[in-house]
Amino acid sequence: MKASQFLISTLKEAPADAEVASHKLMMRAGMIKKLGAGIYTYMPMGLRVIRKVEAIVREEMNRAGAIELTMPVIQPAELWQETGRFDKMGSELLRIQDRHARDYVVQPTSEEVVTDIARQEIKSYKQLPKNFYQIQTKFRDERRPRFGLMRGREFIMKDAYSFDRDPDSAKASYQIMAGAYRKIFDRFGLRYRAVAADSGAIGGDLSEEFQVIASTGEDAIIYCTAPDSDYAANIEKAEAKAPEMPATRSTSAQAAMEKVATIGKSTCEEVAELLGVDLKTTVKSLVLATDMLDEVGNIVKTQIWLLLLRGDHDMNEVKVGKLPGLAEFRFATNAEIDEYLGCEPGYLGPVGLKKPLKIIADRDVAVMSDWICGANEKDFHIRGVNWGRDLPEPDLIADLRNVVEGDLSPDGKGVLAIERGIEVGHVFYLGTKYSRAMNATFLDVNGKPQFMEMGCYGIGVTRLPAAAIEQNHDDKGIIWPDSIAPFTVVLCPISPDRFPNVKEAAESLYADLLASGVDVMLDDRNERPGAMFADWELIGVPHRVTIGDRALKEGVVEYQHRRDAAATKVAVGEIAAHLRARLE
Repeated sequence: MKASQFLISTLKEAPADAEVASHKLMMRAGMIKKLGAGIYTYMPMGLRVIRKVEAIVREEMNRAGAIELTMPVIQPAELWQETGRFDKMGSELLRIQDRHARDYVVQPTSEEVVTDIARQEIKSYKQLPKNFYQIQTKFRDERRPRFGLMRGREFIMKDAYSFDRDPDSAKASYQIMAGAYRKIFDRFGLRYRAVAADSGAIGGDLSEEFQVIASTGEDAIIYCTAPDSDYAANIEKAEAKAPEMPATRSTSAQAAMEKVATIGKSTCEEVAELLGVDLKTTVKSLVLATDMLDEVGNIVKTQIWLLLLRGDHDMNEVKVGKLPGLAEFRFATNAEIDEYLGCEPGYLGPVGLKKPLKIIADRDVAVMSDWICGANEKDFHIRGVNWGRDLPEPDLIADLRNVVEGDLSPDGKGVLAIERGIEVGHVFYLGTKYSRAMNATFLDVNGKPQFMEMGCYGIGVTRLPAAAIEQNHDDKGIIWPDSIAPFTVVLCPISPDRFPNVKEAAESLYADLLASGVDVMLDDRNERPGAMFADWELIGVPHRVTIGDRALKEGVVEYQHRRDAAATKVAVGEIAAHLRARLE
C-alpha cells in the first residue's frame, strides 16, 4: 500500500472525552471515529488491525475443528423468552419491535440462536461433538459507555458454542478450546494470563478468563508468585489458603471480654487506632437479607444474616451469592438492622443480639480469638470476644472475602500477588443450562433422548486492539506487535521529489517486500521527515526504514524498530533480508 492511496488522518490532540491511552491514541491515529455514545466507525487504519485479529482467531478456531457460521444480529424475542433471559438480562439487552409490534432483541451473544440451530440439526449422538462459531457484531446497552473500544456498546466478538453428548466429552471440548485460546493469544504477541473465573450471568461452573496485563485494566488478577505454581484467578474467584482451625477453643482465649467506649469511632480502622491494636484483631459485621416471595412477587418471609469478616478484609459479593440461601441477597435496611441488633451500623456485632439470625463467619474470623467487634450499642465496642466462650459457633464458616496481596496461595506453593488486567477472552462450560431450557436433545446410543452438553467461548475482537495499546505504548504513540499491526513495515523516503535515487530505491525495496509477502506501507506523500516520523510513531508501525540521499551515497539505509532508541545503518543490498529475518 502507498500512503497517497490510503487514508491517513492523524490528530495532534485527542478529543476531550478520551480518558485512557488506547482511546486517545486510537482517535489520534485515525483508527476510529466516534459516531455516538459507545458507537464507533472503524476507519481504514483501525480496520486493518481488526481484520488481522480476526484472521488469527479464524485460523486457530478452524484448526481446532470449529465450524464457522453467521447468526443474525436481530433475533426474535421468542427464543430469549424460552430461556428467560428476555426479562432477566436487564437493560443491557436492547429490545426492539418491528412494524407488526413483534418483539426482537439486538444480540449481545447468541446462546439461544445456536441452541435452536442445534436442536433442529443434531438428531443423533453420531453427529456429536460439534462446535459452531461466528465473528459478528454485538450490542450491549451499557449504562455508561467509556474508554473507547474498551467498553463500547456496539462491538465485534468471536463467539463459539460446543455441543457434546455427556459431561466428560463436553469438558474435553472445553479443553480443546482453552488450548486454542492459548495459541491465539500467544500469536497476538501480548503478555496475558489465563485465570480461573466466575461464570457470571451466562451460567456454568468451569470457566477461565484471558486477561491482557495492563496497569489501566479494570480487573484484578491474582496469581501465585512461586515459579512452580500455575495458580491464577480473577478477584471474584480467587481464594487464599484456608487457615487451620484451632484444636480446641479453650486454649485460644486469653483475655476477658469487656465493653469499651469508642465514641464517634464507627469503622474498624478508627477503633483499631483508638485502642492501639492491629486492625487484624477487629471484626466487621455486615447485615444481609434474603426475601422469600409468593407466586405474584409479594414478600412472605425475610431471613436476616450477619456476616463477620476481619477488619482488614472486604466482602466478595460473588462468593457470598453462591452460599446456600444467599443467591438473591440484599443489604438489610436500617429498620431490619435495628429490629435484630438494636443499633445503628458502625457498632454492630454478634454478641447480645435482640433477635436470633443466621451468623456466617469468614474462615479467618472462625480461627480468631480475643477479637474486637461492635457492642450493638452506639459509641461502644467489645474486646476479648471468643467463640465458644462468649457466643456459640457460627451457623456456617465460609470463604467470604477478597484475597489480598501476600495471602498464602491455595496450592501451598507460595504467596499471592495482584496485577491489573483487561479481559479479552472467556471460556465457559455451560452444561445443560440452555439445552434443557430449549429442549435441545439428541438420541443417545441407547435410543433415548438426552440433553446436549454445551460450552461457550468468546473473544472481544474489537476490544483486543485497545487492550494491546494499553499494554504497548509510549509518549510518542502506539507500539503494535508485528502480528496485529496495521502495517508491519513502513518505508520513509526523504524528499523523493528532489532525489530520484531515493525514489528509485524506495520503490525497488517496496516491490521486493511486497513480492515476499511483507505487509508494507510506502509513504510517498513527500512529507517533512519530522512530520512523517511522528505519524508512523503515533500509528505504531513496528518496523521503519528511512531512505535518504546522503545514506544512499554511503550504500546504506536506516532501520529502526518502534521500540529502538536510535536507527541502525544497514547495507542497501541487505535490508530486505534484514527485515525478513526480523519479521521471522
